[in-house]
Amino acid sequence: MSDDLHIHPKSVPLSDSAAEHPSVFARAFNSGDAAAVEQVYEPGGLLVTAPGQPVTGADRIAANQRFLDLGSPIEVRPRHVYVADDIALLIVDWSIDGTDRDGQPVHIEGTATDVARRGPDGRWRYVIDNPFGTAEPAVHQGKR
Repeated sequence: MSDDLHIHPKSVPLSDSAAEHPSVFARAFNSGDAAAVEQVYEPGGLLVTAPGQPVTGADRIAANQRFLDLGSPIEVRPRHVYVADDIALLIVDWSIDGTDRDGQPVHIEGTATDVARRGPDGRWRYVIDNPFGTAEPAVHQGKR
């Protein structure tokens, strides 16, 4: 699949390095544009919204939009990257900190266990985006 098929005004160039893929996701997320975020996934890629609750397609787009609607940036810190041929396991600490659109403080964090695949174009995309790994999400909204 070629990047050219999904060019968007806020598109973020995909990387030819698995270790850079979490940063590509962060740039897409921080653009605030759902279409830019979609570019970092394979078409059939899934997002695990909570343990045991994977979604794909329109449901994945909607789930990512809920995170985008918080209006706060994401910060990613890759912990481990394991690559075998065209598959990568990415262990990534991340957090969303800021103030939501209603002026309430937001803090969400987790350690993702993600799987990415290098496409025929040499660029990496998520096959599985599991932002909370095996832990329950740490979410704090409102008064701190």
